[in-house]
Amino acid sequence: MSIHVLILCTHNSARSVLSEGMLNHLARRLGRDVQAHSAGSAPSGRLNPFALEALQNAGVDTSGYRSKSWDEFTGPEAPPLSIVITVCDSAAAEQCPVFFGGQGQPVKVHWGYPDPSNAEGGDEGKRRAFELTRQAIGYRMLQLLALPLERMDRSELAAALNAIAKS
Repeated sequence: MSIHVLILCTHNSARSVLSEGMLNHLARRLGRDVQAHSAGSAPSGRLNPFALEALQNAGVDTSGYRSKSWDEFTGPEAPPLSIVITVCDSAAAEQCPVFFGGQGQPVKVHWGYPDPSNAEGGDEGKRRAFELTRQAIGYRMLQLLALPLERMDRSELAAALNAIAKS
């Protein structure tokens, strides 16, 4: 049974999309049954082109990606979530809706990243910032995928994810 991970950011256009792309890409390459999803509390309706470019340059398939609301993950058709990761400070501070997992509430953790959309230096500065953010996200996602997720209880998983947040 797949382990479903929801990654949240306010607008679901940059950091959460980078995270979804990297986790799905790395999970496939490592043969792990982990499925990433992303959403936002106030989705912008469009994906940041620099985020898509950074993912595509890393060989990540971005077809089918779109900006979506976290409400899509609260209904009966939503995948059973094991983990919810917030990647921007404003999303971490918001009151999240109730997400249901296969074993009750999913484990929630905050892995903050500066917003690469605010990088200085014009388009080249933004490209650099998005690539560095993609690499930092990839590093944490590799650590997540190294965990024995299927065998961890909620408290072990929460402790491991919080340790990754400090890396």
